[in-house]
Amino acid sequence: MRFLKLFFNFYINSSIHVGLAVYAFVRITEQYFELPYNEDLDLFIFFGTITGYNFVKYAGVAKLHHRSLTYNLKIIQVFSFFCFLAMCYYAYQIPSRTLLYVVPFTLLTLLYAVPFLSGFHKSLREVSYLKIIVVAIVWAGFTVLIPCVDAGKEVSLNSILLLLQRLLIVVVLILPFDIRDVKYDVISLQTIPKKIGIEKTKRLGLGLMVFALLIEYGINTNAFSKNVFMIFFFLVLVFLMRSKINQSKYYSSFWVESLPIIWWLLLLGFRNLG
Repeated sequence: MRFLKLFFNFYINSSIHVGLAVYAFVRITEQYFELPYNEDLDLFIFFGTITGYNFVKYAGVAKLHHRSLTYNLKIIQVFSFFCFLAMCYYAYQIPSRTLLYVVPFTLLTLLYAVPFLSGFHKSLREVSYLKIIVVAIVWAGFTVLIPCVDAGKEVSLNSILLLLQRLLIVVVLILPFDIRDVKYDVISLQTIPKKIGIEKTKRLGLGLMVFALLIEYGINTNAFSKNVFMIFFFLVLVFLMRSKINQSKYYSSFWVESLPIIWWLLLLGFRNLG
């Protein structure tokens, strides 16, 4: 039992779970646009997500405490290094024109973690309201734009709408994290829940998800996919509305981040049934 708990904590803390959530979004995009499965690109994004998230989460900690790193953090560093190597391997397998589109989103990730504002003391992560937008843009870019570009799909109204929908969904999925972190965020960091309150934040999330639902019915003619999205829609709302400051340890980091994976698995199930 103790081993399972240690493994689960490592699974969450090493960003494998968030990597799977991003991977699930990529696979959803492939299904929506009937793109061929691209193992090299999909695994590049998966390992790149783990590498990027661990860099953002632990780079500052490692710099401040490099001589007294805990055993768990050292293990995560080693794991992240091997994920970085895997990311480089798969990057070598994908076309250079695809990598050109990867560059701006990678740069945004670096600027999210590395201080470069206000005399190199502030990163994008610490700019009010910009944090949530940057994360949503990066997720939407990697999970919608990059797969479409790699497959040679021309930019269309549907692809733009799916990109917008994905951005809205990611913003809503971040809101439970921001609600949780209200008691931890510094006063100067004005996140949405700190600025407008938790109840208004939930109403904002509801509005964004309704907009995402309207987009779904505008771009999707497949009845199965619409039904699956409705299930996903209500699951997101349930977890958003039940979010609170004092939430359980894994409420956001596991359950909320599981929602894209559930959406993808439901799509797979419905497609197989069809």
